[in-house]
Amino acid sequence: MLSRLLKLSLPVFGFLILSWSFWSSEGWLQLCAGLALFLFGMQCLEEGLRELAGGKLEELLGRSTSTSGKALLFGIGGTMLLQSTTLVSLLTIAFISTGLIQLAGGIAILFGANLGASFGIWLLALAGQNISLSPLALPLLVFGVLAGFNGPKSKAAGRIVLGIAFIFLGIDGIKEGFSAFGAGMDLTAYQADGLAGQLLFVAVGTLLTMVLQSSHATLMLTLAALASGQVDLAQSLAVAIGANIGSAVTTGIMGALGGNRSGQRLALVHVLFNLGTAVAAFILLQPLGWLVLWASGLVGLGDNSLLQLALFHTLFNALGVALFWFWQARLVTLLQRWLPDIEEPEVLITELAVSEQQPEPLPTRARYLEEQALDSVDAAASAVTRELRHMGRLSMEVICHALYLPVEQLEGPIDEHLLNAAPDAHALDADVLYRRHIKGVYSDLLSFMGRMHLPQDEAHQAFWMSCQVVSLQLVDAVKDAKHLQKNLRHYLRQEESVARTSYVELRRHLLETLRELRALHRAELPETLWRERMQWLDQNGADFDGEFRKRLFMAVRSKQLDGLQTSSLMNDLGYASRIFQSLRNALLLGESEELARLLRNEDDLEEPLLLGI
Repeated sequence: MLSRLLKLSLPVFGFLILSWSFWSSEGWLQLCAGLALFLFGMQCLEEGLRELAGGKLEELLGRSTSTSGKALLFGIGGTMLLQSTTLVSLLTIAFISTGLIQLAGGIAILFGANLGASFGIWLLALAGQNISLSPLALPLLVFGVLAGFNGPKSKAAGRIVLGIAFIFLGIDGIKEGFSAFGAGMDLTAYQADGLAGQLLFVAVGTLLTMVLQSSHATLMLTLAALASGQVDLAQSLAVAIGANIGSAVTTGIMGALGGNRSGQRLALVHVLFNLGTAVAAFILLQPLGWLVLWASGLVGLGDNSLLQLALFHTLFNALGVALFWFWQARLVTLLQRWLPDIEEPEVLITELAVSEQQPEPLPTRARYLEEQALDSVDAAASAVTRELRHMGRLSMEVICHALYLPVEQLEGPIDEHLLNAAPDAHALDADVLYRRHIKGVYSDLLSFMGRMHLPQDEAHQAFWMSCQVVSLQLVDAVKDAKHLQKNLRHYLRQEESVARTSYVELRRHLLETLRELRALHRAELPETLWRERMQWLDQNGADFDGEFRKRLFMAVRSKQLDGLQTSSLMNDLGYASRIFQSLRNALLLGESEELARLLRNEDDLEEPLLLGI
């Protein structure tokens, strides 16, 4: 209760403090308003570019990692376009986490993203001169709003224009806010000549970037402070180093929280690269500062501290790329050793029956639905495909437990003794397994697919619909297996009889069907042969249903079965048929969906996407 009260009171308290600060200082209010406009403009620009590009950015990312040079250029170009190192980094982590690109390509993209970030700093430095951008922003606001009334593409283009306008307004607001708010503040008193002073401003840059979630915003504030004379060039260079550290920390935390090994590796690379670059730049701060002053003096910019800061930012990121470039292969090897892949167990459901004295194990949740995958349509589709494979494996195992058979019976020779044996007293209940292993994964899948907000083409829309149907078919198969298990438990524990023999026969047929479906999914057959085998499986199921019903009525006529036993067997035959139909439909949808096959090839998975145990 106390923690909940604190969670509610802290935002309210922060809001009141911020409101009081705005009332107390008009300059501070103007500074914060300018920063808010700047961040909102960057958000509009990012969203507009993504909506206008559709899946082109993801397609380009997927094709741009064949060589390190191409990946580096994509990182530079993508960051220059989106003006967000964090976004490009998280998008790359999402693609690596879902298997769409390899770790080596992702490392080169990260290097390029840090270099591309310097482009935005140059633009901000040029805009930070004694030029007001507000007159340019006003017509852009009008054009951006008008473009929103002419269809989705025009609306996306209008959002880009609005983003640029808000960035312009934000830059002017920040400059004016600093002029008013910082009139009585002089940070140059805290000279960065000493080690303590330099570390102080590195820490300032780190904290600002972590709070604002944008190194661009941190450097915009730094440029404004530098232009107004509140910080000197040495201090601003230290803040720029801290901004890189803050960007690495935020991206690293978000990547690590995803839980996927590949994403964690790339997040660690980002941290190592930015920290290594920052340490090198900090050690060489004095020489780099002299180099900046010398180079800017050669081109007549000796008194332009804003462009000198932009030049320093470019130089120390280029230094980082030069330091790490030839260590890429070694980095991949080390990361795979430090963060090895978590081996997929042959059997997922390994628990024993839970007694009343033992606490129930935690329910199974989705494995592959990292939140950052929602930053890309293709990454999200790949994550859903992997999760459906996970859910398919769980479903097949629950159905095996519903038949009182070990999962290993899906491969190798059928054990006749196990087929005829009575259920073990400690056998797992299918209804408990459904609630413990299927329900949570299914709800996670639906929630994840419901949160996909990016624009999609027809192929992706059809893919999402197919995934929803496949997951529902798997759930239906497990639910029918739950009902079948009740009578299996009852009749298989009886003495030898026609009813018991019929249930053994039904269990054998369903096991053979599961084995055939699984083998068919794993088989690499031409389309024609694959369809013929599926038709044979359909016909075999229909023949069994007809023969089984015929034998039941013959047994009724000979008084070997009574009406209650016959109705139970007829109902359970229906459950077995529906289990087959549900899994068959899931298999057909998974195989016929062209996008799913494409994603499977890109994932380079040896295991099938569905029903793969």
